[in-house]
Amino acid sequence: MPFRAPHQHAITPQNRGRFAGFDVLEQAHQWDAVTAGVVLSRLALPKMLSYFTASEAGVAAPMLDLLLAQDREPRVPVLALIDDRLANAETDGWHYDDMPEDGQAWRETLAALDTDAHRRHHRGYAELSVALQACLLQDVQDLSGRGQQWHHWSAKHVWSLWTRYASTAFYSHPWAWNEIGFSGPAYPRGYLNPGLNAREGFEVADHDDTDPVPFAQRVERARRADDDLPAGHSDEG
Repeated sequence: MPFRAPHQHAITPQNRGRFAGFDVLEQAHQWDAVTAGVVLSRLALPKMLSYFTASEAGVAAPMLDLLLAQDREPRVPVLALIDDRLANAETDGWHYDDMPEDGQAWRETLAALDTDAHRRHHRGYAELSVALQACLLQDVQDLSGRGQQWHHWSAKHVWSLWTRYASTAFYSHPWAWNEIGFSGPAYPRGYLNPGLNAREGFEVADHDDTDPVPFAQRVERARRADDDLPAGHSDEG
């Protein structure tokens, strides 16, 4: 069964892969039929959303792009993946006591983010520049870091809801697997070469072995150092 045309190359989000030439879909013939069906269905999600309204999607789409730094195509369809999950009531099986169940929590927190946009900039979140959208989103993260409230919820819990669903959706998609060099489900194939830096024949070495974590930590320290500076929520134009 062909899983992609022979002329098609591996796709990574924003073409930022570190594993040149690696394509996890080349291993699809090794997966059992049920697993292959689940994974490949993520490549053909319906274009119409089932759970989010158009106005909710207008807030969620740019917010999710900011959370995951998806600033250009090709993008992992995170919004569609979350929408499909909520439409089928596939939650984590728990929710915070101070928040409604996840589906309703998404609706209410997206509405609150849009309310912030109207209060500060007299426009909806979807109508703001990326810079202003990022400032409003950063405010929620900052409140989360301080253990404070955002609207009537714990900001930490709101931030957890958004990032938990965003990360799960992003890393469930084969394009993200190409980005991180993940060769997909091990069943029934398994792995023959366990061990540090040991690769299977189908795996590809990282072309850039620089650890990105220290840089990210420096950025976060700098952000926190500037936390008390004015946020600059002025209207544009």
